Amino acid sequence: MKQYRLWQESKILLSLGLPIMLTQLAQASMGFVDTLIAGQYSTLDLAAVALGSSIWLPIFLAATGILMATTPLVAFAMGSERSDKVLSIFRQGIWVALTLGIVSVFLLNSTTWILEFMKVEPHLAAKTQAYLHAISWGFPALMLYQLFRSYFEGLGKTRPAMHIAFAALLLNIPLNYIFVFGKLGMPELGAAGCGWASALVMWLMLICGWLALKHKPQLKLPHATTARWLDIAALFNYLKLGVPMGFAILIETSMFSVIALLLAPLGTVIVAAHQITMTFTGLIFMIPLSIAMACTIRIGQLSGAAKPHDAWFSAKIGVLITSSIAVFTSIAIWLLASQIAQIFTTEKNLIELAANLLLIAALFGISDALQVTAAGALRGYKDTSIPLLIVFIAYWGIGLPLGYILGLTDWLTPAMGAAGFWYGLVIGLSVSAVLLLIRLRRVAKQSCR
Repeated sequence: MKQYRLWQESKILLSLGLPIMLTQLAQASMGFVDTLIAGQYSTLDLAAVALGSSIWLPIFLAATGILMATTPLVAFAMGSERSDKVLSIFRQGIWVALTLGIVSVFLLNSTTWILEFMKVEPHLAAKTQAYLHAISWGFPALMLYQLFRSYFEGLGKTRPAMHIAFAALLLNIPLNYIFVFGKLGMPELGAAGCGWASALVMWLMLICGWLALKHKPQLKLPHATTARWLDIAALFNYLKLGVPMGFAILIETSMFSVIALLLAPLGTVIVAAHQITMTFTGLIFMIPLSIAMACTIRIGQLSGAAKPHDAWFSAKIGVLITSSIAVFTSIAIWLLASQIAQIFTTEKNLIELAANLLLIAALFGISDALQVTAAGALRGYKDTSIPLLIVFIAYWGIGLPLGYILGLTDWLTPAMGAAGFWYGLVIGLSVSAVLLLIRLRRVAKQSCR
């Protein structure tokens, strides 16, 4: 009976998580397409897209984190059979999404000081600003679409976003080609063309989301005469849950950006090896991230249905699934580190250095999987403030300072370069995983009383 229950819960989490994983991979592939086509146009335009992406991506991820509050709130409301609350949650999310979209447009068109601070050469800075200006006009649509996606996932419907993501990827490829190289009578825009293509795809994603909302019966918003367009109490509750999530994501992404900047003076080979390791581990990270998001949905629904013991069981199964997968992928990375590095480069020195970093990243993957799953489960319990504090302490209080000491100083050992930062990440993430798992157990046990 227990094995059957374990299998059933695993099946539910995987059925929720697999479409999310494919969605994430499709969205990440759009960035890959931008990079590939810009690189075919010119090295300068490739650099502009890469630099611009390092600016807009943290803004996008932080804003998305705030809008992800929609998922546990909707899941809880549906689990408690309070569909009247769902409309109110969605309407407050519209205000938040519109505000984030407008603020993003302003921020992405105000990057001159960042590029000057980074001492970017004028020609590259101009192309980067043109790319950011173009992509900024898609952000209002992107924020509203992220609200739609989070709402769909809160209902437990993860496939619509997957279908939209793949459609967007298929559209992104020809649009990039047309705008970058100036085909079909369009002007030749280079890096800026990538921005305009992405912005157009963002609006098309919103249109697809809106059509799904209007025409798919299982996705339609419930009618509720009591739901107001602006409910201050409901809006505060939304932000109370979402803002810590957004800051937690910003803390993580900004830490990796800082590491890249700190490694820059050590030379292009070290920076390239770090980037290879980040790219590959980022791809693998999509697996535990997807299960974590499935945990948010499932635990939110079970908590809303007043089934705390089932919610705690689901959380434990989620941790078991991601830790098992992480052990498997870590062993594979450990055994195939050199072969993985060879996918990205043919330079022997770079392969050797990247392979050494991948060996460390094999340990990093286990800690990362545990901490992201615990954080996802806690979101399902609508617990985000303490996890934010834990992430801040683990990343900026332990991981980054320790990485700096090991990587760039001789205080504890001879300076280890990029490897020192990765050891710091492993230790910081391990601390985060332990503390988040302790927090998860405490929150779950309290809900079971």
